[in-house]
Amino acid sequence: MSAPSTPPTGSSLGLTACHHCGTVWKDASDGSRCSHCGTALHRRKAHSLQRTWALLLAALVMYIPANMLPVMVSSSLIKTQTDTILSGVIYFWVTGAWGLAVVVFVASFMVPLFKLVALLLLVVSAQRRSGWRRNERTKLYRIVELIGRWSMLDVFVVTLMAGVVRIDGFAEVTAGIGIAAFAAVVVLTMLAALSFDPRLIWDGTDAPAIHISEPIPADNPPHG
Repeated sequence: MSAPSTPPTGSSLGLTACHHCGTVWKDASDGSRCSHCGTALHRRKAHSLQRTWALLLAALVMYIPANMLPVMVSSSLIKTQTDTILSGVIYFWVTGAWGLAVVVFVASFMVPLFKLVALLLLVVSAQRRSGWRRNERTKLYRIVELIGRWSMLDVFVVTLMAGVVRIDGFAEVTAGIGIAAFAAVVVLTMLAALSFDPRLIWDGTDAPAIHISEPIPADNPPHG
């Protein structure tokens, strides 16, 4: 029994999808405009891997101080306490706030780490033009896009506590320098996900060059 053939890609069929509105055009030249929304059409994002690598490496560098430096400073008449992300999770856990500890641990530690590892996998496999589990890697990219916004939960918690717990001379909560590094990780990973072109997952030497003769119907063809 012969092995199933690799399905054709949109690029091999001469199709170009508008990344803004999703309209698919046949035989559109790079740089021409989508007649539906006016966005410039490109078979692939220009310099996608280079930009993604730069943003991802910057996020990896900032991930270290984001977890080593304090994100919250609590001051009272008795003492001043500084908390990193993990020490804050431990504090919530030992004081009985197990639900909050789990939420902060997942959203502020596991999610950024998952995004960094997932983006590394996507970039390396795309650069190697790997044919390994293309469907799964495409779904992984969609998951990274979906959960990106929830990584800011720790920033929101610190901001809320800084606004609520402020009694001059008695108690005060301020953001530590680590929160800036953590926010930088979140923003950089979000930008890296936006810079990565998921269509690169389907590029490879094993993709057949199949062409179709019938154009996709369109009311208004793309214009240059």
